[in-house]
Amino acid sequence: MNSLYDFFIAPFVEFGFMQRALLGSLMLSIGAGPVGVFLTLRRMSLTGDAMAHAILPGAAAGFLLYGLELVPMTPGGLVAGMVVALGAGAVSRLTVQKEDASMAAFYLIALSVGVVMVSMRGSSIDLMHVLFGTVLALNTDALVLIGLVTAMTPVTMLVFRRALIAECLDPLFLRSVSGLGSPVHFIFLGLVVLNLVAGFQALGTLLSVGLMVLPATAARFWTSRVETMCVVAIAIGVLSSIGGLLLSYHFSLPSGPAIILSTGVIYAVSVPAGPRGVLATMRPRTSHRTA
Repeated sequence: MNSLYDFFIAPFVEFGFMQRALLGSLMLSIGAGPVGVFLTLRRMSLTGDAMAHAILPGAAAGFLLYGLELVPMTPGGLVAGMVVALGAGAVSRLTVQKEDASMAAFYLIALSVGVVMVSMRGSSIDLMHVLFGTVLALNTDALVLIGLVTAMTPVTMLVFRRALIAECLDPLFLRSVSGLGSPVHFIFLGLVVLNLVAGFQALGTLLSVGLMVLPATAARFWTSRVETMCVVAIAIGVLSSIGGLLLSYHFSLPSGPAIILSTGVIYAVSVPAGPRGVLATMRPRTSHRTA
């Protein structure tokens, strides 16, 4: 019994940095999980990855001014993410270029600019912190910021729930019968950017999208209802956060990658074992014939 306590509970009871890391990760799971569900339903998972890279120049600008302080780097990341999201969206609507191509162009430029900016002042260690996060170094200001984003996300999604679901099913129909099509699209992109910026506090620009997309993709193997999918995605994010932090503590692994790796393990199990997974689709269906 003591060994179980020492392994699973003691790290979170005895160390404040583990408590802050757990609280931040749990709040990120609650906010980013539902956003990731709608991101995957709209076939925009790679768009989320692109936008995660796009916040790097703004975060790098904060780094040049204030050093490796998480909160001062946040406004720059938010502005950069919004510029890339709105710019790519505008290009796709005003030109012949599709949104995935314009997003790829914007994020590649943003990523290269951000890496150059960090390299101008920092070391390779600083660059690694910016790219992969420092979840074990979360302070009160960072937790407050993550908490605000987490509180705002479900409220906004509930207000625009019907329009978000309609756009997932048939965006062209929504735009033809309602004026909410484009506004809801940009509101949703704003939520993606906000949660990526909040995730950047803990997981860095490269991994912040992991806690958004991986739980959502795993949840799709367990249920087909959107509401239930959001709950399952949150639960997977919570389990991954706890498991990743424990792995990081006991085996001296980098904390951010350990959390995402834990999510990846749950995804790998969900693919064959989920009710909508590989084994379920291969199971022979019985037919009932009436005489």
